[in-house]
Amino acid sequence: MIDVQRLAVLREVARHGSFNRAALALHCTPSAVSQQIAALERGLGAPAVERSTRGVTLTDAGRLLVEAADSIAAELADTQRRIDRLAAERIALTVATFASGGRRLLPAALSGFVADHPEVELTILEAEPEESLPGVREGRADLALAYHFDGPPPARPGDRSGLDWTPLGVDPLRVVLPRRHPASTHFLDRPDPPHLAELADQRWILGCHKSAGLLARHAELAGVEVRISCTATDYGFAQSLVRAGVGIALIPEIGLARHPDLIAFPLAEPSPRRHLGLALSRRRRGPAARLAEELASRIRGEAEQPATDLPAAVRGRPHPTSKATQGDQV
Repeated sequence: MIDVQRLAVLREVARHGSFNRAALALHCTPSAVSQQIAALERGLGAPAVERSTRGVTLTDAGRLLVEAADSIAAELADTQRRIDRLAAERIALTVATFASGGRRLLPAALSGFVADHPEVELTILEAEPEESLPGVREGRADLALAYHFDGPPPARPGDRSGLDWTPLGVDPLRVVLPRRHPASTHFLDRPDPPHLAELADQRWILGCHKSAGLLARHAELAGVEVRISCTATDYGFAQSLVRAGVGIALIPEIGLARHPDLIAFPLAEPSPRRHLGLALSRRRRGPAARLAEELASRIRGEAEQPATDLPAAVRGRPHPTSKATQGDQV
């Protein structure tokens, strides 16, 4: 029988890469950690870690154990939170969202939901997907509005993520220029969008750290290098720097600011994009889970509505979450 407490110790060893750092996280001695792992391996009949002067690495058996430990920890955390809520008079509902998605899609959905459910104690958390998705899995949030860039979605039917992922649509990244930029009229008058290689001599402002890697990958595909003037954590700030003439920006369409001094246009394929979606836990039950599903349905309805607050330079093109782009969904 595998001991759950020893699994938790192995999970910390895997997370920190050494007995010493795991001991610090567990508030015990390295010797105690070593003894727990040794006892786990004896019961298992196989090594769980490989020890070296550079630290420890997991064996194949160890990786299976840590995967199981992650699932157990998520189940226990979720169960504890559900038990805590049993005694509450009000139904607590926590929604995690990234900022630009929350600003564009949440307000209208929440307005009707709050009016229909005054008994719900609603909490909104601003969080990027790397924080919000584990939050849903572990019960710290009931619903997450999230995104991913290239590659597969964060959850698929039947996988071990513990999440149900519902695609909302594609959010293309647009190039944003000052209206006075020498190339602005040229690009807007063209029938086809420009290639990234045509902007290789520009300095770029990025609205988030993760878009730096995305731009670099697309620049590599185009055979060019890009120069970065600023990597911000706020799309509004990035676009204010564009207005000031510091550089041009790569901004998701739902993060575009409506401003007379800015223009925005798409890039030629393969163009960078985000995939938007909703994450719900497969393990959740009861009133909070049902309310989360209802709110998710309202958000999906908002996502299907065309945007009316995009800059003039991009209005008239399909909105990322409109039915016109459903074929691009993950």
